[in-house]
Amino acid sequence: MISYPKVTVQLPVYNELYVVERLINAVCNLQYPGDKLEIQVLDDSDDQTSDLIKKLVRKWKLNGIDIKQIKRNNRVGFKAGALQAGLQRSRGDFLAIFDSDFIPEPDFLLKTLPYFNSEIGMVQVKWTHLNENYSLLTRVQAFGLNAHFSIEQSGRNFAESFINFNGTAGIWRKNCIIDAGGWSDDTLTEDLDLSYRAQISGWKFKYLEHVDAPAELPVVMSAIKTQQFR
Repeated sequence: MISYPKVTVQLPVYNELYVVERLINAVCNLQYPGDKLEIQVLDDSDDQTSDLIKKLVRKWKLNGIDIKQIKRNNRVGFKAGALQAGLQRSRGDFLAIFDSDFIPEPDFLLKTLPYFNSEIGMVQVKWTHLNENYSLLTRVQAFGLNAHFSIEQSGRNFAESFINFNGTAGIWRKNCIIDAGGWSDDTLTEDLDLSYRAQISGWKFKYLEHVDAPAELPVVMSAIKTQQFR
């Protein structure tokens, strides 16, 4: 009999009215035993997104999904603060993280969890692009991201050098995050910061070139600026 570990899926969200429903629906359709899966919508929104999340959470709870909307009193620490708040309330031994523009495949957990041996603290998968051919702008973004994953991440992982969690579409061992000191908001790159602290502490990371995480690229320059600012 297969033994499934408890997994918490964390969805850090801030004012993502037009994509949050797609994200939540995808995560609620993950192929995994329901009694071993917890979903946290880490909602820092201050617009109508929160109302939509509330409705979606209510709907999926009625369908037997363990999903919670977690709202903080303030946005201290921004994404890092939200993830740390979720970590403290999480029940899973592993934590998968997806930003709002991602649509994880149903078998994401089944493809990634088997790579965790006692040394592995984080598994990162390759981003793919739903709208890569939409325009020149999206093709340029896709080119840069593909080079990062297929060349840099693959090369570093093959050489057993440090790699980094890319902020989304990865899964962490909870004890690895705790051992490395947790999420910190004293840097602009909380994902890189935690990645290096964890690996300096002795944890190993794994990059999976053959596992995809589809996402939508920004289609206008203003959206790219907003994304990079966050």
